[in-house]
Amino acid sequence: MARASVFERYAARYDAWYEGPVGRGAFRSEVRALAPLLAQCPPPYLEVGVGSGRFAQALGIGFGIDPAWEPLRLAAARGIQVAQAVGERLPFRNEAFGGILLVVTLCFVDDPLWVLREARRVLRPDGGLVLGMILAESPWAAHYREKGRQGHPFYSIARFYPRAELEGWLAQAGFRVVAYRSTLFQDPGASEIREEEGRPGFYPEAGFTGILAQRVQGVG
Repeated sequence: MARASVFERYAARYDAWYEGPVGRGAFRSEVRALAPLLAQCPPPYLEVGVGSGRFAQALGIGFGIDPAWEPLRLAAARGIQVAQAVGERLPFRNEAFGGILLVVTLCFVDDPLWVLREARRVLRPDGGLVLGMILAESPWAAHYREKGRQGHPFYSIARFYPRAELEGWLAQAGFRVVAYRSTLFQDPGASEIREEEGRPGFYPEAGFTGILAQRVQGVG
């Protein structure tokens, strides 16, 4: 919840980044990487860590939760049905959703494995979990870690995990990875980011990795 207070305080700054020369191209590239993965999941959709609702709006996600209320206000204004909650305790019944999205949410939660287990609980057996990650292997993670050391309010509280650790958590939570899509093969320090098409597969040099995972039946 201490991390949530940062997003509460800087909600307007966070949301405005998506309109800037870096955020605009990065966001559009990330949406293009995530959309084909989410399309393989049946509705309804939930975003865990919905923030100001930009991804939910762009991807047609109807529901979102976040622990910070000020970003939720912005998400609600974008037409998302929101609830203030944490990913470790989702306020939904079992198997309520066909698709669940987490975009860099695991970088800011206290217990990533527990969040994944909760996602599995509220996911239908035929559903899918879509993750948008900045993995530790990426040069973008190194760039953001340095910004964090310099005192950036968001990156100073972010954690970046390697692919192997993430895949281990997914397996423990009862998921198997079925697809990767990668994007942002540009210099993270550039003054402007252009929109890119996503590439199928995992590339450690990519700035952003989309992951589709499905439930392993009979687990949990």
